[in-house]
Amino acid sequence: MSSASPAPAQRSRRPLRGVVFDMDGTLTVPVIDFQAMYREVLGGDAAYAAARAAGGGSVDILHCIENWAPDKQRHAYEVIARFEKEGLDRLQIMPGASELCGFLDTKQIRRGLITRNVKDAVDLFHQRFGMTFAPALSREFRPYKPDPAPLLHICSTWNIPPHEVIMVGDSLKDDVVCGKRAGAFTCLLDETGRYGPHDSLPEEVKPDFKVSSLTEVFTVLEENFDLATVPAESRI
Repeated sequence: MSSASPAPAQRSRRPLRGVVFDMDGTLTVPVIDFQAMYREVLGGDAAYAAARAAGGGSVDILHCIENWAPDKQRHAYEVIARFEKEGLDRLQIMPGASELCGFLDTKQIRRGLITRNVKDAVDLFHQRFGMTFAPALSREFRPYKPDPAPLLHICSTWNIPPHEVIMVGDSLKDDVVCGKRAGAFTCLLDETGRYGPHDSLPEEVKPDFKVSSLTEVFTVLEENFDLATVPAESRI
């Protein structure tokens, strides 16, 4: 079931004019074996364990390799690209994604996408499932999540202030932090309950809402936001 903190959205319904989604694990079913990829990139179990310890239990592989020597970095990106290509071959839409996008269309709510995957993956996603997200920012856009820059770029492109946008994703450290830093509402998709109860999350990464499926996002939006169509022009 969905849960929410006592966010401003619950005290007074605020307009919602845009939804920005993560892709892998949010709009698509997770198929990449990230642990295997990290082990190969980093050079084995010991290096992976050290990176996890340094990252507080998680690994930001793009951050890990950004200061490597050119040859070593190039090899790392080749490994990442191979795993991502294998993932593309098994790409599946997340249950509820099509219905949620159709619902947003009926409300004239914009849809954007931010992913740390490559542009080819985004293009294939659009082609295979007939869904268009615009802007759709991939790893080629710098800086990437959890920096708020990509989300702020989308808001600027839409001419919609961040407080009228919600970021939906399955990562606390990337999606939720990106949304919070940008000043947007945030919704964590936690299918397996790996993050624990909503109230137990640290304040600095606590999302406004937490759901276990995309289907529950319908309820979050309808119960907490004013979804009425608003004029196309807006000032930030």
